[in-house]
Amino acid sequence: MTKKRTRATLHGAISIVNALATHKGSALGISLRVVAQAELRAGVGISGSGQTYGRLIRNIIYNTIPKQILEEHLVHIKIESEIPIGFGLKSSSAVSSAVALACTALINEKVEDCVVLDIATRASLDAGVSITGAYDDSSACFYGGFVVTDNRVNKLFVHEKAPDDLFAVIFMPTYPRGNLTKIPTMSELFQEAFELAMAGEYWKAMNLNGRLLATALSAEYEPAIDALQAGALAASISGNGPAIAAVSHEAKIAEIRNVFNKFDGSVLVSRINNEKAKVDTIIG
Repeated sequence: MTKKRTRATLHGAISIVNALATHKGSALGISLRVVAQAELRAGVGISGSGQTYGRLIRNIIYNTIPKQILEEHLVHIKIESEIPIGFGLKSSSAVSSAVALACTALINEKVEDCVVLDIATRASLDAGVSITGAYDDSSACFYGGFVVTDNRVNKLFVHEKAPDDLFAVIFMPTYPRGNLTKIPTMSELFQEAFELAMAGEYWKAMNLNGRLLATALSAEYEPAIDALQAGALAASISGNGPAIAAVSHEAKIAEIRNVFNKFDGSVLVSRINNEKAKVDTIIG
């Protein structure tokens, strides 16, 4: 058989507004990269290498590749990711979207963005790696820049390019994420943050989101306050935590890194990303 491989490249994201309370959210792309490769090989079944996400990947494969092809080929998935797992930096959204894009391109010459994102978010829900499907996170990983979405109906309200000269300084603490059950009780306030994002007031939205999440999760918020005092445009717990992301210009990175280094954890810096997902097909 002629070997065919597809390679999809996406990037991570940080939260502007958490969607758990209202199913409406906003996120911003960062340059931490995920590459997913899909390949049809001789044999039958599914195999993988690199980071594997079990049920999530199987769901995507079964929803993209026809049963007849699965009965006649082995589908091999390879995932390489720069995104730390379990910190709220959209690792599962980036991986699910990358695998969905690679698998869709493996069997279709024409790939529709909305179809790929629908497959990725549905698989995330089915696999239990997301509560809302995280359409905001998947969209930010896929398109880059700022996105504002309704996750309940997978609707993209806003997508716009972010300034190219911005960076995310990310603090990853040693403590785990907090209890998520209190977040929905603050839905009216999260709706206010969402409306700020809809109006293009992303930094105000992100700062409000951070204060609300710190309260709801009973999480340490001093690193975010210190980052703002050090010159960050905005700082917030990303996703459901525990990472805290501060957005800044390059001149302020060192100062923000220094204040984060006072706390127990690690720090990474990533440029803001505006690059859309891409997929390459290799024959032979």
